Amino acid sequence: MPNFKVKKIKDLILPFKKDEVELEWMAENNNVILIYTKVNEESFFLQVKKEKDSSFVIKGDKHTKPSKIAYLQKSLQIFRDYFCNHEDIINEAFAFKHNALIEKTSLIAYDFDQLLSKIKGKIYIEIGFGSGRHLLYQAKNNPDTLIIGVEIYNPAITQVAKLAKSQNLSNIMLIQSDARLLLSVLESNSVEKIFLHFPVPWDKKPHRRVIAKNFCQECARVLGKNGRFELRTDSYEYFDFTLKQFLHFSTPKFSLRKNEDLEISSKYEDRWKRQNKDIFDLWVWNLDSAYDELNLDDFDFSDMTFNANDLILLEKNFKNLTLKGDDYFLHFENLYQAKEGLIFKIAFGAFNKPEHSYIYVGEKIEFLFKKPFRIKENLKAMEKLKKVLKFHFDTALFS
Repeated sequence: MPNFKVKKIKDLILPFKKDEVELEWMAENNNVILIYTKVNEESFFLQVKKEKDSSFVIKGDKHTKPSKIAYLQKSLQIFRDYFCNHEDIINEAFAFKHNALIEKTSLIAYDFDQLLSKIKGKIYIEIGFGSGRHLLYQAKNNPDTLIIGVEIYNPAITQVAKLAKSQNLSNIMLIQSDARLLLSVLESNSVEKIFLHFPVPWDKKPHRRVIAKNFCQECARVLGKNGRFELRTDSYEYFDFTLKQFLHFSTPKFSLRKNEDLEISSKYEDRWKRQNKDIFDLWVWNLDSAYDELNLDDFDFSDMTFNANDLILLEKNFKNLTLKGDDYFLHFENLYQAKEGLIFKIAFGAFNKPEHSYIYVGEKIEFLFKKPFRIKENLKAMEKLKKVLKFHFDTALFS
């Protein structure tokens, strides 16, 4: 992350604008100053953190960083040049080039908003694509289909993106995420195929398997009328476990196969075949979705009002607090004082892939930057947030 360290900073008189960089307002606590920054169409926080030696580190806030690193670099340059003296600079780790503002095309999505903006027409999803052989094969043979690859290991994402570019394939989009959260943000009946090839079987820790009741329900929701889930595995236990999970649906249809050769083979499959291991295929379709569409209110806080005394109580009673439900959590991380209200930094939602947001609480309550994704875990967390704010952190009510 680009940053620099300085012995002291000048008085922060905001708003301040230079070129395309706007430093609009700030919020602070004992250790950190957050500066609301805009560059062209994007907004984010610059963070000024006071160190133990009374120096300051200036960097971008990691949970609000802009999509273009050059926006952050330019903002740091402006802050350095106009709010610091050159002789006070201790060190810096950023360099700005004007041509870096030019947006570069990529096959990698860095967040769900970017991914969802690319979705048009037919979709295939491959979970845990590894070396990418099967994913690239599907992209080559289905040029009118967007192949979404989800993987938790970033090196695999970078390598497969390079391979796709070398093969002139543009109909793929790769993202680093938990597959369960990816499915939860997709529209219902929007996917034609979901591939899960050679997942880690987790025989001794089955709770870590991606296959579970909620995952199967999400598959049923996002798959279209004739959509299909395809498992390929060398583990009979995993094959049997998956079959049993989908048998909970009322009228599922299956295709079961053993040791069938495909036109494309992964490096793991090659290894298992050399060891004379059996390979199992399970195709599942005709899944009735008992999953009700969430009727969310867009995280509306319009029914809540706060006066000056309420804000005093909120600040006085603030706690670094984590609240947990059966399938969600809410963590209050930090509180910052702004000119006319308070800023809360919170983490919340699904345990396997939490979201982080800043919420402004003043005469009104609103999310800074962007609203959370409209999934049930986030909705439950926001309902809990409303209760905590309403009762000013009287957490005895929620124990």
